[in-house]
Amino acid sequence: MVFALNSPCMVPKPKPTLPIAAHLRPEGLAFLRALARHNDREWFTPRKATFEAELKEPMLAIIAKVTEEMESFAPSFVRPPEKCLFRIYRDTRFSANKLPYKTHVAAWWSHEGLEKTSGAGYYFHIDAKEVVVAAGAWMPEKEQLAAIRHWLLEHHLEFRKVLQTAAIRKTFSEFEGNPLVRPPKGFPKEHPALDLIRCRQWGLSTTLPAATALEDGFAATLIRHFRLAAPVVEALNAPIAATLAPRKKVLFGLD
Repeated sequence: MVFALNSPCMVPKPKPTLPIAAHLRPEGLAFLRALARHNDREWFTPRKATFEAELKEPMLAIIAKVTEEMESFAPSFVRPPEKCLFRIYRDTRFSANKLPYKTHVAAWWSHEGLEKTSGAGYYFHIDAKEVVVAAGAWMPEKEQLAAIRHWLLEHHLEFRKVLQTAAIRKTFSEFEGNPLVRPPKGFPKEHPALDLIRCRQWGLSTTLPAATALEDGFAATLIRHFRLAAPVVEALNAPIAATLAPRKKVLFGLD
């Protein structure tokens, strides 16, 4: 039997595309090590395709797998993976450090409605030496700082109780908090929550070996950490959400 060259029978079937694994390969860590030594556009530009294949695409796969599980314990943080992944490019406009690239890859899950501000959320990054997993309020805006501090005046005992649970203490360390030297203006100088109120950051973090990012269960490791930290994130976002809630309209001067 003779087939014409344009016969459908002669068209080879496309090979199935394998799903991208939700972890890095050793080549990804090798790229980060090299980037730390050659942090310039002349080195990066011809290797951009390698960056995308070995770091960007695996990171999106990791984020997607973590986000899928967040439906069960942090549904307000579910976002498209592209919205969680930080760019590799540094913003050097207002920095004395003009190196153009970050030497880590990172992701941040923000609460629905707080995407353009800060609030408390979930974070991890991978560099050539370590993996950092964190959750909490890292850079809350002025109004958010005030909301958390006022909340702590009345709720510091329950917040400490969450921070001191056995599983959290075994897995995480608390943020150092970047505290103020003095109590913030308008807050009492003598208060049992003063150590918390002076903070400018609240949350949890831990450091894992860089090789953790190469493991098949890397996404599961992140999910386990985030699930543990969820009560802390939820507590910190409660006062922030209260400030964003629409105010009740007053009718004829009556509440």
